Amino acid sequence: MVWGNHQDRRKITNWQDATGANGVQLTQKELLYYRSKTFLLDLSPSIRSKSTLFGNYIGFTKGRGMEFDEVRHYQPGDDVRAIDWRVTARTGKTHTKLFREEKERPLVLLCDLSPSMYFGSQLALKSVQMAHLAALIAWKAKDRGDKIGALLFNQHTHHELKPQSRQRGVLSLIHHLEIMHANAIPNGEVTVSQVRLEDALHRMRRIAKPGSDIFLLSDFRDLSENAIKHISWISRHCQLTAYIITDPMEHQLPASNSATQLNATDGQQTVRIDLHSKKQHQEYASRAALHWQQVLHRLKKYQVRCIPISAAEPLDKQLNP
Repeated sequence: MVWGNHQDRRKITNWQDATGANGVQLTQKELLYYRSKTFLLDLSPSIRSKSTLFGNYIGFTKGRGMEFDEVRHYQPGDDVRAIDWRVTARTGKTHTKLFREEKERPLVLLCDLSPSMYFGSQLALKSVQMAHLAALIAWKAKDRGDKIGALLFNQHTHHELKPQSRQRGVLSLIHHLEIMHANAIPNGEVTVSQVRLEDALHRMRRIAKPGSDIFLLSDFRDLSENAIKHISWISRHCQLTAYIITDPMEHQLPASNSATQLNATDGQQTVRIDLHSKKQHQEYASRAALHWQQVLHRLKKYQVRCIPISAAEPLDKQLNP
């Protein structure tokens, strides 16, 4: 179902022409498109590493490494190979170079393909937008030289991808995204989730090495107390970023000039919505606003960086380089 005017339909057509996507199925071709779009993202760590084993590219442990840090007076025990002879000759006092040690920083994606992600009212399903975003993050990580790992899950199963370097890590992610997206809901039937977000986060605790950069890509519809407990534990040792993927209809009902009624279901319960009722519009928007405020509050409580992403807009219209 697509809501919108002629301008919205033209936007969709342009996006489809550029990416080769249709917004419902998922193909490797559309995920390869983001290989040239990495300028849209800045994945630079916003805080210092919480581990002494892994760091934000540039570790804060002094030693011989790839990145020059400073010059200071030579002290007994300093490596004589690091003496800065130019500064020593100019000042008449022995100086030594210090380096910040470069450290590996694995990047791990949690990709939510549960039933609630298979919804979209305009440009694409949330699951498709999630996959596009995951591909973009992976291509950016590849450009930075990071190892890329992932945990993909749907209501039936999960699949773990160990961190791999260079293009191999990206292509492995793209391959498994395509397969799991197609198999998540057989025959388009919505079923009750068996594997939940909290289960995936529990597995992430085992996968994520201390100091890893963790990206959670989900609508967080299933943000239970147990899920929050796992996020709390992971946040102690890793940097967490949550991309909250939603559709405009999860915030407000579409406008209608006629007495249009819809049946909405979550797979278990069905409710009837009158799109012409101003009261229902207001009640719906109020409940939705409260829900998303609670999601943001619960995530930010554990220093999770939260970034909203709409399934109704192309990524290059939402992300600022």
